[in-house]
Amino acid sequence: MKFKSQKRWQDAINKVSLNLKGRRRSSSTHRGSLISDSDDTQDGPRQPPVNYENTYKIKPDLRFPTKKAEDIIRDVFSSNLDNKPYNPDSGKYLSSQMSDLIRTQVKQELGLQNRYKIVVLVTMGTLQGQGIRCASRCLWYPQFDRFASYSYKNESIFAVGTVYGVYFE
Repeated sequence: MKFKSQKRWQDAINKVSLNLKGRRRSSSTHRGSLISDSDDTQDGPRQPPVNYENTYKIKPDLRFPTKKAEDIIRDVFSSNLDNKPYNPDSGKYLSSQMSDLIRTQVKQELGLQNRYKIVVLVTMGTLQGQGIRCASRCLWYPQFDRFASYSYKNESIFAVGTVYGVYFE
């Protein structure tokens, strides 16, 4: 009898330890508490994790399309900023929305098999006769990394958009 209870106890410990090993930690946290994924609550069989092999690709298949990225910035700026006055309350939201739109369109232009990390910076403000200079610095491999930039101006708004395509080996 002692042997059967020990066997059941050991089976319960193994089951709990298997559940803990298979559980993935969510990357999203809220005030220090983990939010669990919905897959953790399923009792069915688990799929093994997918492991991708390294490709050891040093050179990109395609160069970063700077002209197309510049055209995308121009189109997004003209569609969102034409004939609009500057509003400081909605400026933050609008610049964030435009940078997200530019990033998704550039990623669509590159396709699914790209290895470029896309960084988009949008700076906008009111046009009152002042001057502005935008500058940035980063580690750069000039043979593969590229950027595209476009400046926009109407009666009350200026905007500068820059897209960086950094090749990820």
